[in-house]
Amino acid sequence: MINEITELQAIAQSGLAYCKDVFDIARYKRILEISAKLLALKSDHKYEQILELFTADKGYATPKIDVRGAVFKEDKVLLVQEKADNLWSLPGGWADVNLSPAENIIKEIYEEAGFQTNVIKLVGIFDKRKHNPTGQWPHVYKLFFLCGLIKPGQLAFDKNEILNVNFFKVTELPALSEERVTKKQIEICFKHFHNQDLMVEFD
Repeated sequence: MINEITELQAIAQSGLAYCKDVFDIARYKRILEISAKLLALKSDHKYEQILELFTADKGYATPKIDVRGAVFKEDKVLLVQEKADNLWSLPGGWADVNLSPAENIIKEIYEEAGFQTNVIKLVGIFDKRKHNPTGQWPHVYKLFFLCGLIKPGQLAFDKNEILNVNFFKVTELPALSEERVTKKQIEICFKHFHNQDLMVEFD
């Protein structure tokens, strides 16, 4: 059901980006409103909040890009505790314009965890709908990078978004923010940490 609602929203958004006929514009706006109402029935968010999100996104509907960076020390992985839900995740977030994917994740790790890193390899590109159990809108492609510490010392991190930063054993992970990262995704990154010749994973 969520996939169908997302598709309706995408059809309406793309239609509004290109159509010129006033009657078609009105129809696409109505489809957008209906899709927002349907999603409100399936989530904790109010219709008005969802409609605001839907109408804010302009142009042809296309998946958004989320970047995540996996940094390991032996059998431990770097995680950040998200202020939004008090749960833990690999550092990362939405990709910013004017930065490459690698530049984005280096920036995210520095801001969220206070560590200077370099990108070793791209681990995988995953469709969020297929791998993460929550948060089906917007449609997101998640890029996971294996990163290494340039310097061991930690600098200040963004305490507006992050509560805490720590390294955890991969076999003893804390409660994860599964909208952002799952245990399986961390294990995939750990597998690539031990064998960097593995091919990039996708889908």
